[in-house]
Amino acid sequence: MRIERLSKRFGDFTAVSEVDLHVRRGEFLTLLGPSGSGKTTLLMMIAGFVEPTSGDLRLDGRSIRSLLPEKREFGMVFQGYALFPHMTVRRNVAYPLEIRKRPRHAVRERVDEMLALVQLEDFADRLPHQLSGGQQQRVALARALSFGPRVLLLDEPLGALDKKLRGEMQVQLKHLHRRIGTTFVYVTHDQEEALSMSDRVAIMNHGAKVQVGSPEALYERPATTFAAGFLGRSNFLRGIVTGRRGGCATYAVAGREYRQEDPERRLQPGAGVTLALRPEKLEVAPARPDGVDGAGSVGAGNAGPNRLAGVVGDVTYLGSTLSVSVTTDGAGTLIAEVRPRDGPGVAEPGHNVCLEWMPDAAVIVDDMQSPA
Repeated sequence: MRIERLSKRFGDFTAVSEVDLHVRRGEFLTLLGPSGSGKTTLLMMIAGFVEPTSGDLRLDGRSIRSLLPEKREFGMVFQGYALFPHMTVRRNVAYPLEIRKRPRHAVRERVDEMLALVQLEDFADRLPHQLSGGQQQRVALARALSFGPRVLLLDEPLGALDKKLRGEMQVQLKHLHRRIGTTFVYVTHDQEEALSMSDRVAIMNHGAKVQVGSPEALYERPATTFAAGFLGRSNFLRGIVTGRRGGCATYAVAGREYRQEDPERRLQPGAGVTLALRPEKLEVAPARPDGVDGAGSVGAGNAGPNRLAGVVGDVTYLGSTLSVSVTTDGAGTLIAEVRPRDGPGVAEPGHNVCLEWMPDAAVIVDDMQSPA
């Protein structure tokens, strides 16, 4: 399916702005963004419930923009389940087949198949109110998949579930996608959900597509400050490029010089640079008695880490990690993540410490909070 320069305007407000996107057959694609980013409006245009202002939507090379929703044969799952409260689980799953006039025996066989797929065979005769939230969501999935849709559209389907159940449903939904091979287009604002479930993620902001790629590529190589800050946490270093040393560029922040691996020579002397540095890429070490602060120790050449002195502020226990806030002289407050067993004696409020990171740890990003 191809989304071609699709836009939606409501009066003077542009909800979606000229989005181009290729949804590959059989993939799990997630539309990720904050509230108001346009992701749900885009999904509703794909479904046919919202008429685009401009642009096109093509399936197998044929425009489907003018097709009514029921003619597109797309499945749809909402956050609120939208089950018929007076119908049993079996009747709910059978409904899309019955309105398509499928033979009774075929409906019965297909419903049994779908209930087995979502592991609800023993709940076939229950009403929705007799089920848990997770079970109701699985009924909604079975109903949406019962007629064999080309594409399954999911709008924040796990948003009403508690954290534990939500995690369990993420795993089940990912396994379900692998088993059936249907194309999934999924909307969420939850970064963890997008990273754990998707083949690819399309990050959106202010109605525009910011960046598309695999979860790993987006996390490790964000293109903008918005992508780096929204998908996970990032520290940002803003400086001026001062020169080059082999495959590294040197840059200065508050008068101190650091190194950044740059084999493609993107950074040129005199230019401004913004770097995104993930908290887990920062090491927190005891303060150095020699007071070295900058591009490695004396005589280290390009081999040593960058170093920056600071004072520990807040330390937050997150279970598997400690989130350590360090106030630096010139680079602002940076966040590092360390293992709890490495924290005592170093990650304690008021301690002088040295932050260290290798020249290949940071990523060069465009300094923009929203797309142009």
